[in-house]
Amino acid sequence: MSPILIPLLFALTFPACLIWAALSDLKSMTIPNRLSITLALAFLPAALLLGLPPMIILQHLGIGAAGLALGILAFAFRVMGGGDAKLIAATALWFHPQGVLAFGLYTALAGGALSLVLLLGRQFLQIYTPTLPKWLQTLLKPNGDIPYGLAICAGGLLAMPHSDLYPLLGF
Repeated sequence: MSPILIPLLFALTFPACLIWAALSDLKSMTIPNRLSITLALAFLPAALLLGLPPMIILQHLGIGAAGLALGILAFAFRVMGGGDAKLIAATALWFHPQGVLAFGLYTALAGGALSLVLLLGRQFLQIYTPTLPKWLQTLLKPNGDIPYGLAICAGGLLAMPHSDLYPLLGF
């Protein structure tokens, strides 16, 4: 494989999966399992092809497992949906300890902003709701769910430079 294709593969796969998740969650309030699986499975070849040491790869796997455990706990307490929990775990897998903290911070900030925008939109746009597309009607439903995949996407994209793999890309 060409040395230029390896960084390009990572540079496109990670953001593409996150954007796919955000769009899917926005439109249908679901994040497909195949998306989280694709994102998680893509990590290992990217890490190996970019030459990440085995101990660092194990550290990433531990971070992903911890992310999944926290996601399951959040799902059990109805703090987030199952798709969100799986996406957080698959995304966290791509980050080292400091990077996953940046990912968590960016995701939390994006989630707060998203929640605020939706709360305001739900309050002030109710009169227009019947004329909007079905997915937007669902989004603006009072007391409706929040498509947290958007916040996870923003957090992951903003935290990309904090990944062990980012400096290896050579961009």
